[in-house]
Amino acid sequence: MTNIIKHLSPDKYALALHTTTPELGLAISNFTDYPQSQVWNLGRDLSSHIHQYLIELIKPRTWADLEFIAVAKGPGGFTGTRIGVVTARTLAQQLKIPAFTVSTLAAVAWQAYKAQKNCQHPIIAVEMPAQRGQVFGAIYQPNSDNSGITALLPDKVFTPAAWQETLAVQSSLGHTNYQLISATSQLAATVNSILELAYLDWQQGKNPHWSEALPYYGQHPVDI
Repeated sequence: MTNIIKHLSPDKYALALHTTTPELGLAISNFTDYPQSQVWNLGRDLSSHIHQYLIELIKPRTWADLEFIAVAKGPGGFTGTRIGVVTARTLAQQLKIPAFTVSTLAAVAWQAYKAQKNCQHPIIAVEMPAQRGQVFGAIYQPNSDNSGITALLPDKVFTPAAWQETLAVQSSLGHTNYQLISATSQLAATVNSILELAYLDWQQGKNPHWSEALPYYGQHPVDI
């Protein structure tokens, strides 16, 4: 059974941001009404437009109505990820609310899990192209009590050969029915998964301080 110790008041909301790609994904919900979310393809204009889109999304609510904020921490583009995490940290600091960070790959896995009903607690491997011909990879499994998702193999950067070897190990362990997802497009659309995973953690009493919200880059942005 899920260890739920908190419930969100209907007049309080949670906000999620996804900026790890050239798209901006925003979502807001009180988890009573249907969540409101939208994605914009902003490209290099992300930094100059994110605050205006946030203001528009919040209306007619106010910043004081936010109970917590969540953000995709990466992996993904260096600049976009940094913008999202810095924005979330700043809002959480000013509003004195928790700031949750959620893996881009975990959000993809959670969305895939929610979309399928034929396998209750599948093992989901997620891969995403990285710089210099490498691959971001992780392996997740939804918790049996529906309280979120657990990283069987946390996010890591691999060579393509090493990632294939990692998947082969899963098969050797008997996990032959794992689902492999290539996260290559429309990642900002998983912003609702960012919001939901953060909410599940919040319900269990987690309240991460804004200073704990850190990006995961996985690679240095340039060769060193």
